[in-house]
Amino acid sequence: MEDFIYEKDADGIVTVTMDMQGQGANTMNARFEPGMRDLCDKLEAEEGLTGVVFASAKSTFFAGGDLKDILATMEAGQREFELIENSKATYRRLEKLPVPVVAAINGAALGGGYELCLSCNHRVVVDDPKAIVGLPEVTLGLLPGAGGVVRMTAKLGLETALPLLLEGRQVKPQEALKIGMVDEIVATRDDLIPAAKAWIKANPDSHTQPWDQKGFRYPGGDALHPRIRQTMIGASAMLYQKTRGLLPAPEKILDVAVTSMKMNFDAALRMETRRFIGLMASKESKAAISTFFFGMNAIKSGKVRPEGDRWKATSAAVLGAGMMGSGIAYAHAKRGLKTRLKDTEMANAEKGKGYSEKLCDKAIGRGRMDEAAKTALLSQIEPATENAAPGSVDIIIEAVFEDIDLKDKVIADTWPMLSEDGIYGSNTSTLPISILAESCPDPSRFIGLHFFSPVDKMKVVEIIMGEKTSQDTLRKAYDYVQQIGYMPIVVNDSRGFFTSRVFGTSMDEGCQLLVDGMKPSAIERAAWLAGMPVGPLQVFDEVSLILSQKVRKTHEALDKRLGVESNFGHHNTATTAVTDPMIEMGRGGRQYGGGFYDYDSEGNRTLWDGLGQFAKGNADISVEDAIDRILYRQAIETLRCLDEGVLMTEVEANLGGIMAIGFPHHTGGAIQFIKGEGIDKFKARAKELADKYGDRFAVPDAMYDRLRETEAKAA
Repeated sequence: MEDFIYEKDADGIVTVTMDMQGQGANTMNARFEPGMRDLCDKLEAEEGLTGVVFASAKSTFFAGGDLKDILATMEAGQREFELIENSKATYRRLEKLPVPVVAAINGAALGGGYELCLSCNHRVVVDDPKAIVGLPEVTLGLLPGAGGVVRMTAKLGLETALPLLLEGRQVKPQEALKIGMVDEIVATRDDLIPAAKAWIKANPDSHTQPWDQKGFRYPGGDALHPRIRQTMIGASAMLYQKTRGLLPAPEKILDVAVTSMKMNFDAALRMETRRFIGLMASKESKAAISTFFFGMNAIKSGKVRPEGDRWKATSAAVLGAGMMGSGIAYAHAKRGLKTRLKDTEMANAEKGKGYSEKLCDKAIGRGRMDEAAKTALLSQIEPATENAAPGSVDIIIEAVFEDIDLKDKVIADTWPMLSEDGIYGSNTSTLPISILAESCPDPSRFIGLHFFSPVDKMKVVEIIMGEKTSQDTLRKAYDYVQQIGYMPIVVNDSRGFFTSRVFGTSMDEGCQLLVDGMKPSAIERAAWLAGMPVGPLQVFDEVSLILSQKVRKTHEALDKRLGVESNFGHHNTATTAVTDPMIEMGRGGRQYGGGFYDYDSEGNRTLWDGLGQFAKGNADISVEDAIDRILYRQAIETLRCLDEGVLMTEVEANLGGIMAIGFPHHTGGAIQFIKGEGIDKFKARAKELADKYGDRFAVPDAMYDRLRETEAKAA
């Protein structure tokens, strides 16, 4: 019981302070279940016991299960079932104590930590926004396996419990009290244990859980209640629409919640365990844990950031008040970063600021902002046509049109604004940073900062290192991106970098499927079934065919200027074959009136009936092949970027692919997708696709070998 401090007071109340040795947080590690078993033995034998308080010596209450153990689980069977059941048995023993048990929640109580709280009779939480409670397991491809689904449903009723379980929401104290997830709030941490003991003294007989009492009824009605049955039907339909059947965890949570209402409580707990171990070894949970927990934490904690003090920009300038520049200015203003929004015409600059005003008005309409906050945000944006004073700006973001001559001119003209400690970023999507850096006096302070559209929703920035970009500049850029609340993904310089290269292959494969004879509707459907946000043809319309063509011609001109053949996008032959003729027909994309789709006056779209002319083949392409072509094409290009050193880490490859490109969430990202499928299996399938559809799916063995090496090191 080394991880539990046991103290009994004169009133017979035992305070159990959890303090897992050698850890920064309390978790369900290998010592937890034996320790809890010994603790229950001691509590059950304690003479004169009148109550129990669970507290924490850590800054958080309890963080839940040890995800490293789950990640290491390759198969889940009887052993895992017994381990989970033994752990749950201790929670059940707490519920059966003949005295009240109270959780004194001093900080975050998530997952297994909140499940411990649910096993208590009363929950007291400190009034601190960091003292969040919830069951976020669904975000990790799991379900709450320590009684969370069963107890949450029994405590709150299905209608209230389901959204919390299916979204994995982490709830702050005031809302938690309103919902019923906690029962009492105190002002300070010092008030927690006195309040817990006071409740025990005032409620000595409140030791039987509602679900263990005779005549217990579920809040809101049981499984046969008409409203509850309607909730079940609606939730099932909603889940499929949202997950497309690609995420097993939400479906299993719904199943456990509903089924538990029809069963004996202890039988329901065992059923929950069976569903949990069915998820433990799944590739979806491995993907979610690897990418969205360990990967996300690695980036947030700065493990891929150069060492050095934190840097904070106090002033900024954004050059170009178009869609991207306006969005970047809004992102700055939202985080209190004073920004000069410069354009060649004041009307354009004012219009760019107006974009932020529209976003604020939307937020006000949804109850997420008030007028005072709007005024404060807009005050951070200064429309302008002239440069700021020399040396007055900490960070400059160039966001003018993707034309290298224009960028060269703008960079040289605006560099004097930069402060002595400042950095200069270019929001280019494809142009080499090293070449753009030739336009500035100090290339070491020049870096790529590639935002994505719409900027207010796409919370990721691709940071591109030029040949002469310093580590100091990278550190500042990394800190700046986090300062405005975005996720940094660091890559090395190349044509198209990482995201644009992979994004281009996705759209091209859609065109290639069209050329091969697949019906346009079937192409879009295959992408949807694969887990892509939208189909490649719709994406092309939103991006615009004309923009894609201009990017290609920009690189052709750059090749001519440099006297090289970069072969940028050389695999994307179908894009040229389909989109060039469409542009000649006046079909440049949505903003040009139509592209792959026709649009009516209300914005509704239907596939253009002229797309059949581009079918050069009459192939009977299966949905399975179409799905794999869309996914494998992107995964292979991501692997190439990693192999070439454009990408520095697999973590950034995975998160960047999901957040910036829309690679399917359930895979955990492109590299995790390869590993989740199994490298050998992926290799075999890629060869099948290459033999059948072309060498764009061919991958050198050396790339797979290097991936195996990293996998072995990680293991």
